[in-house]
Amino acid sequence: MSRMNSQISDVQLRSELGAAVRSCFAAFVGVGLMSLVINVLYLTGSFFMLEIYDRVLPSRSVPTLVGLAILAGGLYVAQGILDLIRGRILVRIGSTLDETLSSRVYQIMVRYPLALGDRREGLQPLRDLDNVRAFLSGSGPGAFFDLPWLPLYLAICFAFHPLIGLTALAGAVILVIITILTEVLTRTRSQATTAVASRRIEIAASSHRNAEVLTAMGMTENMTSLWNEADRAYLRSNQQVSDVTGGLGAMAKVMRMTVQSAVLGVGAYLVIYQQATAGIIIAGSILSARALAPVDLAIAHWRSFVAARESWRRLNTVLKLMPPQNIPTALEPPSKGLTVEGVSISPPGEQRIVVQDVTFALEAGQGLGIIGPSGSGKSSLVRAIVGVWQPLRGTVRLDGAALDQWAPNVLGQQVGYLPQDVELFAGTVAQNIARFNADATSESVIAAATEAGVHDLIIRLRDGYDTQIGPYGSTLSAGQAQRVALARALYGNPFLLVLDEPNSNLDNEGDEALVRAIASVRARGGIVIVVAHRPIGIVGVDTLLVLTDGRKQAFGPKEMILGQPPRRIASGRKLPRRKQSHDVRPS
Repeated sequence: MSRMNSQISDVQLRSELGAAVRSCFAAFVGVGLMSLVINVLYLTGSFFMLEIYDRVLPSRSVPTLVGLAILAGGLYVAQGILDLIRGRILVRIGSTLDETLSSRVYQIMVRYPLALGDRREGLQPLRDLDNVRAFLSGSGPGAFFDLPWLPLYLAICFAFHPLIGLTALAGAVILVIITILTEVLTRTRSQATTAVASRRIEIAASSHRNAEVLTAMGMTENMTSLWNEADRAYLRSNQQVSDVTGGLGAMAKVMRMTVQSAVLGVGAYLVIYQQATAGIIIAGSILSARALAPVDLAIAHWRSFVAARESWRRLNTVLKLMPPQNIPTALEPPSKGLTVEGVSISPPGEQRIVVQDVTFALEAGQGLGIIGPSGSGKSSLVRAIVGVWQPLRGTVRLDGAALDQWAPNVLGQQVGYLPQDVELFAGTVAQNIARFNADATSESVIAAATEAGVHDLIIRLRDGYDTQIGPYGSTLSAGQAQRVALARALYGNPFLLVLDEPNSNLDNEGDEALVRAIASVRARGGIVIVVAHRPIGIVGVDTLLVLTDGRKQAFGPKEMILGQPPRRIASGRKLPRRKQSHDVRPS
């Protein structure tokens, strides 16, 4: 896989996206063969008119007319059926592409901000996949499949008469030039439109998430100004692209009609001088129009083609940056200990180091409290411990195995994580607690809720465990959401439980439930790590780690650490043994 990833190029099909398209090679061959037959059948109208004018009218033969009409009707029906089948095959090619890559794209959407730190991407990979699928499923590819048959129509026009062929050829050359101009004039503008559209969506999404703050603090007008500026930039850029494609598209239509009329005029001239028949006039006009139709259609769909091409390029880039994760050999569930070896951490996408050379070890049944002033690297450290962020240096191990030796889904079953910013998903309370595991039993869900001390709270909700919490857990209060998230972290009896400010929204009852949950995990041989600013947060732990400016200032039994004056802990000086104190504030 690594060798294949090294060969990925934005302009080559040697990519996962290209491989997905190549898997539909047989379908594309079928579309190409049907395009051949369809374009041959497109000659029906031309030759029908040729026979009408050159054979039926001079002979006044009604049976010949009827026979030609029946034959032409049958060919038109066959052409329509083949065109319908071709369109359906293209739709299914697009669907196959989506089915092949949708899981990968979703995983990329989850992994991308954690690995590279660029949260502005948002749903862009999914939109890119939709753009590629929509283009393949539309009528645009049909025009490109018809383009190679343009020389066939021109050759027949030349067979009618060289002047008719030259007239049609001149029109085709002009339309090709217009197509090239469309590409040259829209490439840069299309890229700019994509950039400003992302900025516009970003402002709208952040405003939606922070509607309460905007309203309460009178920020709506200020954000509206930012929105209007981004919206105007998008409209200007979009208008420029539309003006170019629309103008060139109008020129192409006028040129096609002009060429068709020119062929009629040339044909009439040839008839006058008895160098062609009347049927050739009509047949040549129809053929020239048909020869130029794919070019005209390609120009009409050029904007969607450019959008699909840009989406293809971005998808290739993202797929290259985020290759599929290898599934390592399955290990036994951890049960012995956690080791952090010289870990240094830099936030994804940034150069600054926020945690430097932190080392410690915990055994099964231990509880660690991490304290320190704001910005000391506490949350960054626990993100590395649970595998959310990759350390810049050093290794995090469970039972001696580095985290990357565990399959992500297997590791996740052994880790319970409650982040600072709690966010639940749209669904029922039970689904959220069970981490949306379709095989979860009611017993396991209720056990996790009971261990978190939230069972009684849940059954008082309108529908109990089946209560729909809405997007972002909007049905629940902040405290309720935090306690449900604690139950989610406890689900499945994970070996490692990491809680980042778990009591920030809890009342006294919630604090007591939290302490009991920590004690329960430790009693069954699990490891608990708690990031805390309040004394209640470290009641259930036996070991403390003090961080200051991303460095370990102290590590050891809680009684020893709490025996030091708060200012000495914050200063980073060596910590002598003193009597126990209940003041855990590091600054």
